[in-house]
Amino acid sequence: MTAGLRKAYLGAAGLVLVFGAAQLALWAGRVSPATFPLPSAVLGSAADLARNASFLASVGSTMEVWALALAVTVVLAVPAGLLLGSLAWAESAVRPVVEFVRPVPAVVLVPLVLLIVQDNLRAEVVVVVLASIWPVLLNTVYGVRNVDPLAKETLRAFGFGPAAVAARVSLPSTAPFIATGVRIAASFAFVVAVAVELIGTGMAGIGAFAAQEENGAANMAVMIAVAVWSGLIGLAVNGVFAAAERRLFRWHFALTGAAGGQP
Repeated sequence: MTAGLRKAYLGAAGLVLVFGAAQLALWAGRVSPATFPLPSAVLGSAADLARNASFLASVGSTMEVWALALAVTVVLAVPAGLLLGSLAWAESAVRPVVEFVRPVPAVVLVPLVLLIVQDNLRAEVVVVVLASIWPVLLNTVYGVRNVDPLAKETLRAFGFGPAAVAARVSLPSTAPFIATGVRIAASFAFVVAVAVELIGTGMAGIGAFAAQEENGAANMAVMIAVAVWSGLIGLAVNGVFAAAERRLFRWHFALTGAAGGQP
């Protein structure tokens, strides 16, 4: 059995154990069903949501925002990271601003962004980009800093300019770091998209669907089922990007693994 399959089986066993323990505790009266519904009821609601046209449309709306925001993030962050990583003085000048803005929770900016943009879709994309841009930007800067200087000097010695050096050496060498940043940003983008929809007004998506269920004082099992589906989608997003990263940059994982820096 491979290590990946073993981890998957252990994870599934852990979930079954937790759900089973919760089910037994509720059956035994240790926990009130009014406080927490039966796991079997949650799973039933999750199965119903898979056939719910309104929920599926909400998932599609969230994924549309997620994809658009992630594309904008990559388009903005990668060139900026290459520039800042190549110019030490520029990175030093921008670093204090980055460190000041980066810890600010993006969701608190929703009212301000809505006032400026005045369009729900665009406002959501802007907020998601503000949350997810940092992993891509900082990983790109870090990757450029780790490019072999001898390779760059060799191209310069043959008369290649800065743009050619960046395209032929810096970008390919930084690509694995960029991929890691994009994978992290993809998860951030999905979480923030759902959160923005949950607190925003007049928005569509998974968060808006959950907010409607809450406002309607509906079944607690349905709300938890929405959270379950959100978690599964988030895991799937991370899994797809992680698999693509390993496949595309197998050489990088081999090198860093040999050096003890990558499991």
